[in-house]
Amino acid sequence: MALEQTGSRANGRTAGEARSDPGSDPRAELARRRAAAEAMGGEDALARHRASGRLPVRERVALLVDEGSWFEIGALAEPEIRRDKPVPGDAVVTGFGLLDGRRVGVVGIDATAVAGTTAPISMRKQGRLIEHAQRGGFPLVLLCDADGGRMPDVMGWRFSGLPLDFTSFLGATDGSPAVPRAAAVLGPSYGDSALHASTAHFVVMTQGASVALSGPSVVEPAIGERVSDDELGGPAAATAAGNAHLVVAGEQDALDAIAAFLSYLPSNAALPAPVTTAQDPARDPAGLADLVPAGARSGYDMRQVLAAVADADSVLPWADGWGSSLLCALARIEGRPVGLVANQPLVRAGALDPAALAKEHDFVDLCDTFGLPLVFLHDVPGLMIGRQAEQGGILAAYERTVSRIARAQVPRVGVVLRKAYGGGHFAMGGRPTRPDFLFAWPGAEMGFMAPETGVRTVHRRALDRLHAEEGPAARDARAAELTVEWRAESEPWEAAAHLSLDDVIDPSATRSTIASAIDVAWGERPQRVGHRGGRP
Repeated sequence: MALEQTGSRANGRTAGEARSDPGSDPRAELARRRAAAEAMGGEDALARHRASGRLPVRERVALLVDEGSWFEIGALAEPEIRRDKPVPGDAVVTGFGLLDGRRVGVVGIDATAVAGTTAPISMRKQGRLIEHAQRGGFPLVLLCDADGGRMPDVMGWRFSGLPLDFTSFLGATDGSPAVPRAAAVLGPSYGDSALHASTAHFVVMTQGASVALSGPSVVEPAIGERVSDDELGGPAAATAAGNAHLVVAGEQDALDAIAAFLSYLPSNAALPAPVTTAQDPARDPAGLADLVPAGARSGYDMRQVLAAVADADSVLPWADGWGSSLLCALARIEGRPVGLVANQPLVRAGALDPAALAKEHDFVDLCDTFGLPLVFLHDVPGLMIGRQAEQGGILAAYERTVSRIARAQVPRVGVVLRKAYGGGHFAMGGRPTRPDFLFAWPGAEMGFMAPETGVRTVHRRALDRLHAEEGPAARDARAAELTVEWRAESEPWEAAAHLSLDDVIDPSATRSTIASAIDVAWGERPQRVGHRGGRP
């Protein structure tokens, strides 16, 4: 019944569709079929697509890859279940091209053909492209814009038999090195398009796009929740959930962001990351001491510190909207790609919550997989505590993150700018995680907890007794004395004396110290990691 309703016969196509007319010119037939494939969903569908503010997939590919480099496969694919209206390429464009001179594999969903929905042939096309890229050792670019699975193509027994091998879809099965994956969410992206985004190391989305497991057309009949695309998976929702790492205005911006992201990484994890010409930082490192306030409770924007550490115009934020008390960014220091991890004092004083820890884990994994040294800039009051943090899974997130940092094979360099307390210090690559080098500024404080908090915790009974016997003034005076003593123990001098710190440095020397430390940590060994497979 389902096949008859689609206008197809039991074998999925009519006799006239199965082959070309006898005696026709094969080359003319090839030209006709290629033209049909390149027409995508047809003039009317293309017009509606453009009216929504989106570009057709073939124009997206042309904007992405170097001119004249496109090599397509599977252009003549057709669905297993044929309809009265053709579905060119089974609604997906797959092929290879050069991006800034480097080979990439591209999967581009064609939303002008049956809304870009996924069926067995399109899955097979995508799987073949992904396997080629993984085996060939070059990056994958995923252009997402689809409305999920196609009915009736994936109904009933067909769904269980879909050619979706999660082992090869998520990573190489033959032990090949991992390859970078970058996804652009350019429209409503549900089902398999959302799955593509979830496998990517970098996801950029346009303002009008959305990404979610299932779209509103499925959500409402399934659970009775009426929700818009934007409410379900628009930029605000997607970034807060960690499903998108960057939001941009338009499609050209998104494709440019993918090119920028890939420029920091090698084509695969067995190769060294590309080094470019060194540039001076956008801010003079000599001003760092004035940029960061002396008081541990005063706020400032850590992005300004990054601008004084990294090469000018090299900082690419990674997931600023997710776990925003922590900043992660790809950048270059003296031309070398690095991963920057820094607390953001403007958000909860830089304290790490479960989302910030999950973000850090994934970013550390990205950098370690593709051979980028990690730079940790500490200004952390600790981990978030209390019922909300515990119910959010902070204990497991903390253990997972610290373990991943400790296992990293790339150089790891830390600098304590102002404070590093408790588990937050460890989660920022503190000494127990065995960083290659750990430095601190002269005014930095380190310890189990902040001096004021420590005094109230450790000496609570004695202070309460003093308050009862001599009054609040006596209690406060004693608390101030104890705080001074505690703070003296937190200063960096004893830490440096006992080699818990490798050195105490002037703030103005932060950039040069980091650069030298990375060079020493790499030494003369090959600057690559060679991790296997896909994301854990």
